[in-house]
Parts: sequence; C-alpha cells; structure tokens
Amino acid sequence: MLRRIDLRPDSPDPRRVLPRARVDVGAAVAAVAPVVEAVAARGYPAAREATLRFDDIDVPQPRVPAHALDRALGALDADVREALLESIRRARIGHEAQRRSTVLTEVVPGGTVTETWIPVRRVGLYVPGGLAVYPSSVVMNVVPAQVAGVGSIAVFSPPQREFGGLPHPAILAACALLGVAEVYAVGGAQAVALAAYGDAGPHTPVEPVDVITGPGNVYVAAAKRLVRGVVGIDAEAGPTEIAVLADGTADAVHVAADLISQAEHDTLAASVLVTDSPALAEAVDAEVVRQVALTKHVERVTAALTGPQSAIVLVRDLEQGLAVVDAYAAEHLEVITADARRWAERVRNAGCIFVGTHSPVSLGDYCAGSNHVLPTGCTARHASGLSVQSFLKGVHLVEYSRDALAAAAPHVLALSAAEDLPAHGAAVSARFGS
Repeated sequence: MLRRIDLRPDSPDPRRVLPRARVDVGAAVAAVAPVVEAVAARGYPAAREATLRFDDIDVPQPRVPAHALDRALGALDADVREALLESIRRARIGHEAQRRSTVLTEVVPGGTVTETWIPVRRVGLYVPGGLAVYPSSVVMNVVPAQVAGVGSIAVFSPPQREFGGLPHPAILAACALLGVAEVYAVGGAQAVALAAYGDAGPHTPVEPVDVITGPGNVYVAAAKRLVRGVVGIDAEAGPTEIAVLADGTADAVHVAADLISQAEHDTLAASVLVTDSPALAEAVDAEVVRQVALTKHVERVTAALTGPQSAIVLVRDLEQGLAVVDAYAAEHLEVITADARRWAERVRNAGCIFVGTHSPVSLGDYCAGSNHVLPTGCTARHASGLSVQSFLKGVHLVEYSRDALAAAAPHVLALSAAEDLPAHGAAVSARFGS
C-alpha cells in the first residue's frame, strides 16, 4: 500500500525526495482575505455572513450561553469525563514544570538587568470541528495558557448543525471542566479574524485578543497569516505528520498501527516509516493492508496512506536514517529501535519525539503530559510546540546607579558619535551637568 523511496544507493538531499503533503497556504490567503477584511471592518455581522455562506448555519449570537456549557458537562459520558480530567491533570503537571523564573543579573557593580516573564493579557484558542471532534485540543490549548497566568481566555469552535448551531458538546464540556466560560460558536477564517479584531457592537460584543493559538485547516492557517502582527500566533498548522525511525527490532504490528492512527485524521495526513530493515518494511506494508481493512475510516485512511505525502523510506543504516528524519522534521517522530533513547537524544528536528515501543503518538495526543499542538510542514527545524512560553513575554528591567551610569557614559558617547546619533549621548551627559 505504501510507496517506497530507496535512499540506500546514494545520498541526495533528502528534503528534495521525501514525501510531503501539498498544501498551498498562499492560495488560501487569497480566498480568505475578503472574509478577514470584512470582519475587521464590520465585526461579528461579517463573521455571521461567512458562517452562513460556508457552513450553511445561521448563528445570531456567537457567545455560547452558560447553561449550554453546564448542560454539555452534565451529559458527558462518565468514561470520557474521567479521561479528560486525567488528561488535564497530566497536562498541568507537564506544563507547570515549564514555568520560568525571574532572573536578576548584576552586569557591573550598581548595574542590573532583570529578565521577568509576563503573561499576555488575553488569548483566543481555536478548536477545530471538521472531520473529527477534538476536546483534547481544548485541554492542550487552555492548560498552558492557564499555567502561564493568562487572565482572559476565549475559545472559538465551529457551530454544528446537529447541535443547534453550538460547538460539539464534548468541546463545550471540556471548556466547562477547565473553567472556561467564554466560548464562541464561530469557526474557520472568520473565527480567527473575529478573535484578532473583535466586535465593539452592543449586541454581539467580542473583545479582541493578543495571541491566537490552536490547529485548523488551510483556511484557518491562511487567516492566521493575515492577522499575524495584529496579534501573535503560534503557527500556521498544516496536516498532521508521523514519522517512525525503526530498525529490525521493531514490531510491525505496532508500527503499522501508529501509521494508521495519524492517517485517520485527514486525507492529507502524512505517515512515513524510515527503516534500515527491508524485512520490517515488507512486514509493515502487509500489516497496514490488514489493519486498514479493520479500521473505521477506511476511505480516509487509505487516501492518506496512498497519497504522495506517505511512504516507506529505506536507508542503509540508522545513521542515514537519523539524517533523513532530521531533514524531514516531523511533527511527531517515533523512535522504535534498539537503544531507542540514545538515538532519540541525537534527533535535532521534530515537534515531539516518542521513545521506544511503549510511547506511541496517540499517547501524546491525549494524556502523556506533553502538548499535541506541534509544528508541521518541516517547521520543526526552527519552531517549537505550544507551551507555557507561547503565552509569556520576556521583559528586561534595566536599573543603573549614578556611578554605574558614569562608568558606562564614555562608551555610550563613543558609540552614539560613531552612529551619528549625538542626542543619544546627550541623554547620558545631561545627567552629569555636561
């Protein structure tokens, strides 16, 4: 089922031959720009029109009433409630460890620089609701924002016709469990624009946010690109990816199951196996065929696994395999090899690394204690996943005594003269009467 890419004979630049989903955010920008511009100009009425046009649902009031949140929580399946509570508990433990401390540094006697971390005031968290429902994404977005100390949190999620124009009840229940009372039934590019620009009208007031986070489709990514600068964003999330670096010790049943688990997200989802074992490649391919026939979303999974974004990549040895997965920079990378921890610690580029047989990606999707909002599309070469730091600003406090400033004055004067900015030097000299 999975196509083969054989990198054993030679060593071309892997980035030129590795599979990747074809997603054109630039083309989507042109499509959503009128929507974003309309919402910026007219607020929620423009977002309402877009929702009616794209989703065929009319939502007169976007704010989800408190009783709907309470009702969704009351109706939540007991096992799902317990699972969400455990996911929240583990996420809090994992993210509390990311807190940053204030650091005071004495640069010279009497001269200090203090780095302090301040949470952004207000965030908009996007939770998708397309082919699948993601209450887990509520957890992954809300928990780090709360741990960071963000005081104002608004969740945006698409309205669902079958639920009377409200977001999916599981998403509402997750918000209620986390104590998030401000939820809007708005999705797509119009949700991103509404979060960024808000609506000051008396009938549908929405306060603009400072940062927008959360995954979505290509139109959500395009809208994020358009509002970046007006607000901060986490990333332009693309289709999900899993890469598995495995040797002959890996269990083909496990590897096949993990590739399929990500393929069920989306027809554009990427599933890539990198291995130095032809025998494992054959066994995994056979297992994929067997397991796909037994899975629920056969058509979606088959489209993802047979698309140009998925493949089995054969390498000479694990050293070459390591170079390949670094070039690929997967959102999720599993390392299932002998001495897996040693190989995993050498990986430079991945959104999140899952080490060994008993750490599948789906664990991280729900309750590993890590975050599942991760960089896609090779951006793991330079970007990180969502964390407490995504909601913090580092600010320096500079404090010098008179003597410390006097000692620095000749250097300031010399540099200001060299840059032909004499007023800079004068601002120092004025403090000493010259």
